[in-house]
Amino acid sequence: MCRSLESGDWRPSFLPYFSFSISVRLLQFAVPSRETLLSSVLPCLSTGSSSCPTASMDPAPLSTLREDGDPDESSSTPSVFSAAAVPPRPATHHSLHKYAPVDWSAYFDEERPVAIPDTEDVFNVYMAGSEGPVVFCLHGGGYSGLSFALAANQIKGKARVVAMDLRGHGKSTTSDDLDLSIETLTNDVIVVIRTLYGDSPPAIILVGHSMGGSVAVHVAARKAFRNLHGLVVVDVVEGTAMASLIHMQKILLNRAQHFPSIEKAIEWSIKGGPLRNIDSARVSIPSTLKFDESKECYTYRTPLEKTEKYWKGWYEGLSDKFLSCPVQKILLLAGTDRLDRALTIGQMQGKFQMIVVRHTGHAIQEDVPEEFASHILNFISRNKIGPNGVEIPGLIKKWQQ
Repeated sequence: MCRSLESGDWRPSFLPYFSFSISVRLLQFAVPSRETLLSSVLPCLSTGSSSCPTASMDPAPLSTLREDGDPDESSSTPSVFSAAAVPPRPATHHSLHKYAPVDWSAYFDEERPVAIPDTEDVFNVYMAGSEGPVVFCLHGGGYSGLSFALAANQIKGKARVVAMDLRGHGKSTTSDDLDLSIETLTNDVIVVIRTLYGDSPPAIILVGHSMGGSVAVHVAARKAFRNLHGLVVVDVVEGTAMASLIHMQKILLNRAQHFPSIEKAIEWSIKGGPLRNIDSARVSIPSTLKFDESKECYTYRTPLEKTEKYWKGWYEGLSDKFLSCPVQKILLLAGTDRLDRALTIGQMQGKFQMIVVRHTGHAIQEDVPEEFASHILNFISRNKIGPNGVEIPGLIKKWQQ
């Protein structure tokens, strides 16, 4: 059976309460003789009681220290150090409602399985919007296409959004879910786009978060689509990513591994996991889990710890490849991430725009979806990207395959 993830362990508290009560009494009353004090205190210590039999030693009321709204549990007010003064955990039904899963249909318009011809591979994509260019979103390792759900809801009024579950993630199924090599992931994205749109795709802006950012860069560098007009990489820099790889196995091992319910997984993702936005966690986290029949609990859909041999390939040479992509580019960072030499020079030369998003975690698109969506829409507007390509007043430039 799975281990419960209830938080807030109760700690024994009668000793701190007793010592605090004695301090109050000594401050408010004349100090008695040594014999009187010992005769009053020793019985309390021997019995572990928090109240002494001597009437003159009654503690002063501590009602002024009680939190507003706390109920009176007895005629004698408990100490602020006692267990009774600790705010109670929320009722079970309240927690279940607060962290209850939300269906993808609350944010996307369509969920579509994309079967790849002549293979067993079926990739799941979420789609929203009906006009404008296509913002094609690629999630990070261990996430899913629903990582972009809240942002898609903000974008779909002015552009189309397609969010793909990459190989080994979400609802996508392939002949080898553990093959997360950068070459395989890149090929997957290219074939999905071609299966969706054929030889005449609309204008596309590739958006990739973390591992998905690396995939987006590799797709753009392949120059497989002449109608690719933008590249947005979210919170991944080669130097920082490569330096952190030696710690990844420990990070994966130390995270919570099993959950008795989906609600508990959503709760952990906010309280101890990677996310800060409950609304996004409620829609994205369920798709990152699977039910383990043998252990009768939920665990991760993607066993990232088994894909270590591919990690270096995700990020090695990423900066130079990013700079070489012949499209307009944005690098969105969660905080002041240190740029490596290649990116520093590239930024000084105006080869890409860097935006630092404050007060957010690694998953910018989930933590601050409104701000994330505004950056995407501003990028589309500033570069005049229409449904068929760059649009200039009096002239519409349409790319031909």
